[in-house]
Amino acid sequence: MVGDPRRLGLPGLRGPRQGRLRARGVTRRAPYAQAAKELLRESLLDGARELLAERDWADVTMAQIAAAAGVSRQTVYNEFGSREEFAQALVVREAERFVAAVHEAVRANAADPVKALAAAFEVFLLAAEEDPLVRAVLTGQGSEELLALVTTQGEPVLQRATEQLQAVVLEHWDGLRPAQARLLSEAVVRLAISYATLPSGPSAMTAAQVSALLGPFVRDALGT
Repeated sequence: MVGDPRRLGLPGLRGPRQGRLRARGVTRRAPYAQAAKELLRESLLDGARELLAERDWADVTMAQIAAAAGVSRQTVYNEFGSREEFAQALVVREAERFVAAVHEAVRANAADPVKALAAAFEVFLLAAEEDPLVRAVLTGQGSEELLALVTTQGEPVLQRATEQLQAVVLEHWDGLRPAQARLLSEAVVRLAISYATLPSGPSAMTAAQVSALLGPFVRDALGT
């Protein structure tokens, strides 16, 4: 019917097909909202990281973190819930950055498990020596709140780091069974935190000792 306004697509009127297009438009906006949320979280965590380069965690307030990111204090609480949850998110993100660096070290030396483990371990230990945030987390410098997140209350961070490292291990040494990769990854994570918290010598020496211990396990599992 030519006179039907729905067929003519007149402004202000919507036929069934137009309705579906609009619904799809709403769906397409979801990724933008998610990206905005992630950007906000990253900005807040970056702000906290910058503050930790200047002062102890105990002296950092949520209001200061909000100001560093250019948002209100309430926005920080809306996004993270509490100071404790914010601290955990900060530590988890730092652990993810370490896993990314470890990934590169393993990838560059994948043909030799001993060298790969030594390189990966040294990456972590050097960062623990040089990075203010990592030092604050691992030594409890200025606040034991962050240290607890990798020790007495460290299960979420340890689990996340272990799972991500396990994925790296399986990617480069696919001859390992998942259970073996899990065991190796958890051992590396726990040893790295232990040695970084209480160093026993130069980073390169410690990394060589740990890799000499764990390397044969990988070689044996791979049959090399």
